[in-house]
Amino acid sequence: MLQLLHIENIAVIDEADITFDEGFNALTGETGAGKSIVIDAMSAVLGQRTSRDIIRTGATKAFVGAMFTEVPELDVFAACGVAPEDGELLLQREISAEGKNVCRVNSRPVTVAQLRKIGGALLNIHGQNDGQQLLDEEQHGTYLDSFGRVDAELSAYQERFKAMEELRKKLRSLEMDEAEKERRVDSLNFQIDELERAQLKPGEEEELLQRRNLLRNSEKFMSAIQGALWNLNGGDDGGGAVSAMQQAAGALSSAKSLDGQFAQLSERLESLYSEAYDVAETLRDLESSFDFSPQELDELEARADQLYRLKKKYGPTVEDMLEYLEKRREELDQIAFASDTAARLEKELQKHRVQVEKDAERLSEARQAAAKELENRIQEELRQLDMPKVRFAIRFERQEPDATGIDVVRFLMSANVGEELRPIHRIASGGELARIMLALKNVLAENETIDTLVFDEVDTGVSGRAAQKVAAKLAQVSRRKQVLCVTHLPQLAAMADTHFCVEKGERDGRTYTQVLRLDRERRKQELARLTSGDQITPAILAGAEELIAGAEAYKKEL
Repeated sequence: MLQLLHIENIAVIDEADITFDEGFNALTGETGAGKSIVIDAMSAVLGQRTSRDIIRTGATKAFVGAMFTEVPELDVFAACGVAPEDGELLLQREISAEGKNVCRVNSRPVTVAQLRKIGGALLNIHGQNDGQQLLDEEQHGTYLDSFGRVDAELSAYQERFKAMEELRKKLRSLEMDEAEKERRVDSLNFQIDELERAQLKPGEEEELLQRRNLLRNSEKFMSAIQGALWNLNGGDDGGGAVSAMQQAAGALSSAKSLDGQFAQLSERLESLYSEAYDVAETLRDLESSFDFSPQELDELEARADQLYRLKKKYGPTVEDMLEYLEKRREELDQIAFASDTAARLEKELQKHRVQVEKDAERLSEARQAAAKELENRIQEELRQLDMPKVRFAIRFERQEPDATGIDVVRFLMSANVGEELRPIHRIASGGELARIMLALKNVLAENETIDTLVFDEVDTGVSGRAAQKVAAKLAQVSRRKQVLCVTHLPQLAAMADTHFCVEKGERDGRTYTQVLRLDRERRKQELARLTSGDQITPAILAGAEELIAGAEAYKKEL
């Protein structure tokens, strides 16, 4: 569950620490006080998209931290390289005015994408606009799949469907008219002939450039070799360094048996002589092996120029050009045997079609079984939310197989007795949408491992008896999950186990927002304000006390 939310420099919140409890937590406050800012801060620390405009005026960066406790080990944590410590997970995000993000989980740096995956496994935020998603019929199938847990059937179908689409793509690539085919064959033949005539060999360019460099600098190389040999071997009369070292070593050899120091010096001179002699012999071999033919240099220059021109057309290296040649040969073979290849692919495609249809039927059957259960569950939830006469149904229509299957899923409802079922977007009011969405979220939450649910003004359009039913439903959910609810309704706030008030004020010429945990007396004052605004009378306070007492009595029965 979410135990602590720490906020720094987010909009009008300078600094705030909010300690949440288990069960039902409610946040209330005047419109514009900053309740939505608390939700924005939660979204930010969960890795959701945010803007640097969220940073408080005058600050260089904003910071949000969230401590979660009683966190189970989940695959997503291991995939992101993090793990709970004694069941605790600390999420942190710093947003700079330059737009940079620094994210950490238990002090370990993570990316924003990783933070989003981790946060999504810990907490769900259901915002004011979630009800509008019910109007998007493309989302209905997603909701059903989530409830029905058809991941295995959907994955098997999508894998088969992807393979079928790949075969279709290959078949389409073989389809071309005769004129286009002739043009392509001519082009391929020209390219293949040009590359084959070049007789390319892997690694030849490196050898060519090395040899060309040697030939281009042949005079410098020969001059260097001859100069070194003259100094080492001397002229016709000797006198070189090698001979001098030999003579020096001989001079010391007579004394090396008389004194240890002379023995060491003699050995060092002999070693120098051997090394110098070896260098001289190596240089002499190089001198005799060099064959600097002007014709060879011309041939190398021509070959280098040829490779340069070919690389501009076929690839940056000889290896790339050889790979290009092989692909063009394969393409030419494909065109030559296109009819045979097409026939073979068509047979494979037919087999895949049959399997795709079987997998699609299996997926559809799983969805329809899940739909019946979801209908019953939603109907029961709506009954508890004071909508006993509303009928909810899920309709299936078939379509040509696509990446989602063969089902078009639509949620239908009838708001009044005797009316036929119609698409939700045609007949549902704002309050009905809010309660249907709450029912759906409650049912879906039972299948999720997420322990914390946040409801941001999901009571929009709800009042009176319906508000009391929504409050009761959230209280029921809070016995299984931690619930955080931003609300304007006194019925919902009274039902909370822990009540926070978001207040805006001024200090030193700046606007600031603070989040206060309310005791029972302050709760009565806040509930009275939610009920009647500034006109708080003893009767309204008594009504607030009655709301709290009624909520406590109801929760004892859960």
